[in-house]
Amino acid sequence: MRRAIALAHAQLGQTGENPAVGCVIVSAEGIVVGEGATAAGGRPHAEEIALEMAGAAARGAVAFVTLEPCGARSSGAVACADRLAGAGVARVNVACRDASPYADGRGLARLAQAGLLGEVGLLAEAAGALY
Repeated sequence: MRRAIALAHAQLGQTGENPAVGCVIVSAEGIVVGEGATAAGGRPHAEEIALEMAGAAARGAVAFVTLEPCGARSSGAVACADRLAGAGVARVNVACRDASPYADGRGLARLAQAGLLGEVGLLAEAAGALY
């Protein structure tokens, strides 16, 4: 999670109306297979970038995300919670809940329904400074 926080911190002030989020995907062997931060202007989201980098290695991995993955997208695109589930990630640890209308517990609920929700609040104080 510390690496995800550092990735998000580097994007502060560059993501438009979207929050600067960091995501790191770690294989079952403990190897970082994907990482990303919200891109300039707010798209793509951190999870999308990390999953693209990880490719098939995301299956069975653990994701560390600084802010609750979106449960819906204003653009109508696939939500990040659904993308993580679809990639076969085994567990998702989240630092902070997101009060935006595109998350607000919906992302956590989708992860829980898929059996993926890990720890919520991991390094929340450090990540919370970003939001």
